[in-house]
Amino acid sequence: MTSSFDALGVPARLVEVLAAQDITTPTPIQAATLPDSLAGRDVLGRGRTGSGKTYAFALPLVARLQASNTRRTPSRPRALILAPTRELVNQIRDSLEPLVQAAGLTTQTVFGGVGQNPQVRGLRSGVDILIACPGRLEDLISQGHCSLASVEITVLDEADHMADLGFLPGVRRLLKQTPKGGQRLLFSATLDKAIDVLVREFLRKPVTHEADSAQSPVAKMSHHVLHIASRDLRVPVLADLASAPGRTVVFTRTKYGAKGLARQLNRRGVPAVDLHGNLGQNARTRNLAAFHSGAASTLVATDVAARGIHVDDVALVIHADPPAEHKAYLHRSGRTARAGAEGTVITLMTDDQRGDVRSLTKAAGIKPTTTKVADTNHPVLAELAPGERVLVEGGYVAPAPAQQTAKASGSKPPRSGGRSGGNRSGRNRNKSRENGNRSAAGTSAPNASNGSGSRRRSNGGSGGGQASKGRSGGGRRTGGAGRPSGSGRSGASHSAAAFSSGRR
Repeated sequence: MTSSFDALGVPARLVEVLAAQDITTPTPIQAATLPDSLAGRDVLGRGRTGSGKTYAFALPLVARLQASNTRRTPSRPRALILAPTRELVNQIRDSLEPLVQAAGLTTQTVFGGVGQNPQVRGLRSGVDILIACPGRLEDLISQGHCSLASVEITVLDEADHMADLGFLPGVRRLLKQTPKGGQRLLFSATLDKAIDVLVREFLRKPVTHEADSAQSPVAKMSHHVLHIASRDLRVPVLADLASAPGRTVVFTRTKYGAKGLARQLNRRGVPAVDLHGNLGQNARTRNLAAFHSGAASTLVATDVAARGIHVDDVALVIHADPPAEHKAYLHRSGRTARAGAEGTVITLMTDDQRGDVRSLTKAAGIKPTTTKVADTNHPVLAELAPGERVLVEGGYVAPAPAQQTAKASGSKPPRSGGRSGGNRSGRNRNKSRENGNRSAAGTSAPNASNGSGSRRRSNGGSGGGQASKGRSGGGRRTGGAGRPSGSGRSGASHSAAAFSSGRR
């Protein structure tokens, strides 16, 4: 494998941008695809979630636009990136920002759930790279606010997820509006018949590369099934695991389930936010910002968050409801063990779910360790989520409207929100929080990257216990072993730049 971006043909200025973020070694999917994509060939790339696909298409996109003799014109973007969710659109924009700043290019995001006027103004001012969800983009085109006739490069990110969500008819209509001679890059975690249709129709002699496929094992990701004695034990077990140091993502099957579970965790003192389709865009942005910053240590989400949510140091993913099929399991689990980090995946299973979970894990190609848990005192909980359990009275409290307004106006709050305390009651804790909310409407000029924060918890004890899979610490609950500074579940050991780049 080529060991440097220089050797792969990435322009020196962009290599410097990567180096400034401590990114010096290409991931397998980047090393495989960059020579062809930089040369202008159509590329079909498959890599599992977290394998580095974003920079695999972002680098050639920026490099080729910078080398092009064309100039941006009103309402006619020079490049198009299509993604299935608003969250992924924003994450792609954040990863592109340092590159486009260095190259003197502009970006614009387009998605539903927010007013279209700022997006229309951005398009009219001229934009180099348009990052969009298919539905809103089609609306703007039909209203005469955008034309794809000048698109030189088109990227489809998470193409299989767009197929799962039923977006392929819209994607096909959009691709037909781009010039036939343009370069097209398609990236996906899995390749199936639906993707083959797009490849045959729109890619010209594509070069196919597969690295870190969805079925490939992740060496530092461990899988566990907790067979709980009854469904009544579900919330207490979740609260115990999520109150350990660090970030946790909990998945549910339904929007109602995500909302209700987040509320229950907050009542038990676990700062949690929810993410699902019933939330408006401002609420989704606010909740994601709280999770990024560390103001909320737990994100409870439906499968809308299984793709495109990139956060450093998510050491624990919990399937509170086992997903319906194995692809969802793999994508959900991909929220942890990213960019070489360690991670633990836990599935909660009741008696009546044993057959489904057995079939699910077999199809996913994993062999989890199964433990029967009768109560929250079972030692496996401390093993999987080591460290002192810390609860915060009232859980997560959203920032006051004035704080949100200050953020929307462009002022920057502190980049980390921390709490400390040495007992379970949650009293006498530092409840300082930050609101990392970003403007949801998108901008035509690059903005500051959305950094990752850390949620730090202090403990005063010392004693036994064993660190496991990306979490460090010892005894459970109060009086347990102190967590060493910079341990696996704390976000402090990884830079915000690594999150912004995604390494994905």
